Amino acid sequence: MVFDLQKASVWKRASAFLFDFILLTILVVAFAFLLSWITGYDGYSDTYYDKMTECEQTYGTSFGYTREQFDELDADGQKAYMDAYNALVSDDNAMYAYRMMVNLIMLITSLSIFLAYLGLEFVVPIIIKDGRTLGKKIFGIAVMRTNGVRMNKVSLFIRTFLGKYAIETMVPVLIATMILFNTIGIVGPIVVGLLFVLEIVLMAATKTNSMIHDLLADTVVVDYASQMIYDSEEALVAAKRQAALEKANRTSY
Repeated sequence: MVFDLQKASVWKRASAFLFDFILLTILVVAFAFLLSWITGYDGYSDTYYDKMTECEQTYGTSFGYTREQFDELDADGQKAYMDAYNALVSDDNAMYAYRMMVNLIMLITSLSIFLAYLGLEFVVPIIIKDGRTLGKKIFGIAVMRTNGVRMNKVSLFIRTFLGKYAIETMVPVLIATMILFNTIGIVGPIVVGLLFVLEIVLMAATKTNSMIHDLLADTVVVDYASQMIYDSEEALVAAKRQAALEKANRTSY
């Protein structure tokens, strides 16, 4: 009867993560296409980019210039660009389409990732048991509470949605989206970098090699074949008492 913690090896965890990440990405893309169709995103996108093209052709310029390229234009070139820009932003339909695009990108991205996590990282582990995703099952690892007891749905919810989804995924994704639309400065990349460094430090410094999601849920990734996972704290206490009794009996002889 094994009471010592049998941590999963790094290569098993990395392999399971890569497998699950690929499945998660496929599911996110599938949900994104579905939600794009449901919300009519392509219609707003076509409206905005058609107007952009019209303004570019009318004024003989391009909205694809970088800041450096714009500065290198002569006075006529810069005037043509600004005239095209003013024509674009003064078009109510184009601006409405642009705002809808921004809002829908945020909605579709966050909801697609949420649904993917819901399926692969919450529902599947409930079905398979012991916190195992498909990747964890294939590579022989599981998740339990740090006291050796089987993880419950509350712990799984915290681990999946607060840790993995909200902090480890959506923070970088939202920052990346804001960078795409030029609504955040250097602070964004710094925050993402610090989050990445924190994950590495936690993996190296904690006895259980835990990342943020495991620390929040008080869970640990273990080797499924060698780690005994108990149904409840009462079962764990009973097993330890039985082991102590057996050890005492052997010692008495």
